[in-house]
Amino acid sequence: MLVEVAKTIELGPGGVKAVNVNEKEILLCNCDGNVYAVDRRCGHMNAPLDFGTLEGRYLTCPMHSVQFDVTTGEALNLPLYHYSGEETEDGRETKIIDNYPEHMGALFSHIKVCNIQTYPVRVEGDSIKIDI
Repeated sequence: MLVEVAKTIELGPGGVKAVNVNEKEILLCNCDGNVYAVDRRCGHMNAPLDFGTLEGRYLTCPMHSVQFDVTTGEALNLPLYHYSGEETEDGRETKIIDNYPEHMGALFSHIKVCNIQTYPVRVEGDSIKIDI
């Protein structure tokens, strides 16, 4: 069933827009004038992907930098963790939590990242519709 979810003016080139359709959170992505629709939530830890970045057809999760291809929904990498240390006066980093990077690296090696679902999109005039 095709459902109108937005107007084309609401989604400029390189832009994303979160919409709710039939109790599903969907993210619209404008990749060089082509509109794609994917799940709004990351297939890793449920982060809202509209807070991430869209570069070409690659959508990057704001939480752990997992990238998804919005044309297929495929997860392209495992999560990356970001170390949050402090720098000392001599330029060395100190750990906020002892062994945090090693612990998280070992943990992430066992985490599965699920692909995100894609939805067919049809642009008719100024209307963006998805098949849901």
